[in-house]
Amino acid sequence: MGVRAQVLPAGLVLAGAVSVQSGAGIADRLFGQLPPASVTTLRLWSAALILLIVAGRGTARAVAGLAARHAWTDSIITLTFGIALGFMNFAIYQAFARIPLGIAVTIEFLGPLTVTVTGTLRGSAAGPPRGRRHRLAAGLGCAALAAAGVALLAGTTGGRLNWAGVAWAAAAGTAWAGYILGSKAAGQRLPGASGLVIAMCVAAVAVTAPGVIAGAPKMFHPSFLAAGAGIGLLSSVIPYWLELEALRRIPTSLFAVWMSVQPAVAALIGLAVLAQRLSPAEWAGICCVAAASAGAAASAGAAGNAHAPDEPAGDAGASAGTDGSRWPGFARRGRHDLGPRPRAELRQDVRDVSPHRVAGQGKPDGDLRIGPAVGDEPGDLRLGRGQRLPPVS
Repeated sequence: MGVRAQVLPAGLVLAGAVSVQSGAGIADRLFGQLPPASVTTLRLWSAALILLIVAGRGTARAVAGLAARHAWTDSIITLTFGIALGFMNFAIYQAFARIPLGIAVTIEFLGPLTVTVTGTLRGSAAGPPRGRRHRLAAGLGCAALAAAGVALLAGTTGGRLNWAGVAWAAAAGTAWAGYILGSKAAGQRLPGASGLVIAMCVAAVAVTAPGVIAGAPKMFHPSFLAAGAGIGLLSSVIPYWLELEALRRIPTSLFAVWMSVQPAVAALIGLAVLAQRLSPAEWAGICCVAAASAGAAASAGAAGNAHAPDEPAGDAGASAGTDGSRWPGFARRGRHDLGPRPRAELRQDVRDVSPHRVAGQGKPDGDLRIGPAVGDEPGDLRLGRGQRLPPVS
């Protein structure tokens, strides 16, 4: 990929990061008037309603499909995904109210970083010995760099750092790691954006009680409702769309590396919007964690390419939940897999089953796929090219 081809997606990723952290900065300014729990509730409900408007029809079909199939395991996974999303937002807003924005996001980033480094270390057991040694060294190096960053933050700000805020940020990081895993699991079981939309609705419901108890009736003033809608757009809807557009143009592993600018962007937004000044050592700590995240994502992407060149590295970055395959109008087939279909291919509507790989996939005469098809009518069962059987009941 040439440099010119990377300019637009890099701009999209950076714009998404600025949007997310600008929403966080606006939310932080509201904390003097509303409790963090109430702001979280307004943000999640605004985002949930907007996503329902965009993808509500497909989500309703997905929910009906879960009920018709009695897919209780899939339902529990999606509910757990939503609870992780709700707690992640609740916890990070509690952290924003207590410690600077850049430090909170840096600590939170340790959650997805842990997922990526763990995947890299686990993947070091496979492949040739030389590759295993390189991946092991890369994983341990990223972990050491992240630890150095945390030590810099703790050592230079320990006297004035609110440790309750640190604990909330660490809890948000843990929930973010759960969000990544839940997002991947839900995306494998539900079509389009439905997994994310259901999870956002569950998250909004989960934080409603503490938010209303803390901030009602003041939180329902029109000015606060409008502010909550703006935060929901900036922190959820706009960045999801921008990241989707970036993912359509670049590999997931490269996207994950670029997402590592989030802590630095958060620190800059904190400085510009909230006048939160950081010391040189704090900036160094933030840069260490961001560099560790970028290195871990690059290492995971390289390992994924070595094992499956045609597949994206799904766990490569912190924004694994922003997968283009989960949005309406975009098929699950990768951006490099848009050529003609193999001759022998069986596809069934996604309402009945989710995609499953079988032996022989990818070979011209031995491809069997069950899952959503590009351009197929709902319920169609296709065998080969141009042959259509009666709809699946």
